Amino acid sequence: MTNTDPRGYHGIDIGGSKIELVAFDAGFAEAFRERVATPGHDFPAFVQAVAALVERADRALGCGAPVGIGLPGVADARTGRQLSSNVPALNGRLVAPALEEALGRPVVIGNDCQCFALSEAQGGAADGLPTMFGAILGTGAGGGYCAGGLLQRGFNGVAGEWGHWAVPSHLLARYGLPVIPCACGRQGCFERYVSGPGMAMLHRHLGGDGAEPMVVAARANAGNAPAQAALDAHLDLLAHAFSSLVLGLDPHAIVLGGGLSQLPHLYEQLPGAVRRHLFPGAQVPPILPPRFGDAGGARGAALLARQHTPST
Repeated sequence: MTNTDPRGYHGIDIGGSKIELVAFDAGFAEAFRERVATPGHDFPAFVQAVAALVERADRALGCGAPVGIGLPGVADARTGRQLSSNVPALNGRLVAPALEEALGRPVVIGNDCQCFALSEAQGGAADGLPTMFGAILGTGAGGGYCAGGLLQRGFNGVAGEWGHWAVPSHLLARYGLPVIPCACGRQGCFERYVSGPGMAMLHRHLGGDGAEPMVVAARANAGNAPAQAALDAHLDLLAHAFSSLVLGLDPHAIVLGGGLSQLPHLYEQLPGAVRRHLFPGAQVPPILPPRFGDAGGARGAALLARQHTPST
């Protein structure tokens, strides 16, 4: 394999429609950026697309840099095969070994939520804090936990998957909500209720038409009762999940990401809502908007490569 050079790092953010590579120099200044369409149903073409991007980035940096990749979904801890990815070509595949063979160097893979958290922990909204949690609220709900600026992935590599905690029965009963099956194979996961599609479901369940979250928020601001009921239920459910984050991890900050991170009322009302789910005396950490947002995926992947490069 090629000896990788810590004079630079490549971060690759992979989604259902695009693969974006950003190359950074040793000081983490951006040196190269390119985006190509994701070959979503052809695994050899997917591997070749990544290899071609890395080759061009190597030329831009003048070295064979370490590679970090942010992927949606998770990998089976026993087999290493990719699970529940929104890139069909990757499901069931040994993605890391195939890319390492094609690139001639080690590859570090984290999920997209973990890469978001790492980017916000180093130079982002939670820079310099002892611990932080990055919570994604978009088409799904996931996250990552960092301590000392480093990503903590856990025994199975799934630390931060708060979206797959089960909503307690008393909260489902409070709003008359059904127990909804989740794509992960479990039932009643928070993701199905507090993600963007989850908020639309709440709106429809509480008398609305299932509009997307920004529309629901605008209607609530205009005094629409079903929209306000949906926002209130969503806030309560999300606050319970975050209270468990506080009790389990006690992060010094929670940074929001994903499309719902653009909703102003979350920063205004969520701390108080979380406090109502905690025991007396427990404090709610700052809940912060992201500094890098969607642009943090490739940056976080490059930081993950740096974290796992022995010479650094």
